[in-house]
Amino acid sequence: MRNFFVAGLLSGFLGGLFGAYVLTHLERVGSRAHPSEIRESQQEIISTRIALVDGVGKVRAQLAMSPGGGPGIFFYDTQGRSRLELGLYSPAEREYPFVVLNDTQQQAAGIFRLFGGLETPVLVLKNHGRDRSIYGLNPNSTEPFLVNYSNERGKGSAFGDF
Repeated sequence: MRNFFVAGLLSGFLGGLFGAYVLTHLERVGSRAHPSEIRESQQEIISTRIALVDGVGKVRAQLAMSPGGGPGIFFYDTQGRSRLELGLYSPAEREYPFVVLNDTQQQAAGIFRLFGGLETPVLVLKNHGRDRSIYGLNPNSTEPFLVNYSNERGKGSAFGDF
């Protein structure tokens, strides 16, 4: 038993020394890399998608760039439907952060995001893809507002201005 313990300590120590040597060697090689090689490797990292796969092989979450060009984390149910999205809008939309809850039809049911020049928070509640209630801070004055939309698409303000 004592021999196994000593052998384990010795192999752990030697493995640590070897690992330190390899990391130091790789660091030196990386520091001598040509700038174009560094850019290429960075581009590979940026274009990579990271997926979380369940026990039966289905993608359940993914860290990736959205089609609009913003980074995001996307969560899928067991049927493969996008149910939760966290990320940044595209540069064209000033890269505001967002959280989107999708229904089983993969339509946004709730959106929480920043909006406008003062980056005020806004919560949008939807049904079948249509805005039903919007609550937040006015993007111009930062005063709170609540706007509701009827089934006939009539706009009614509960309070504030939007």
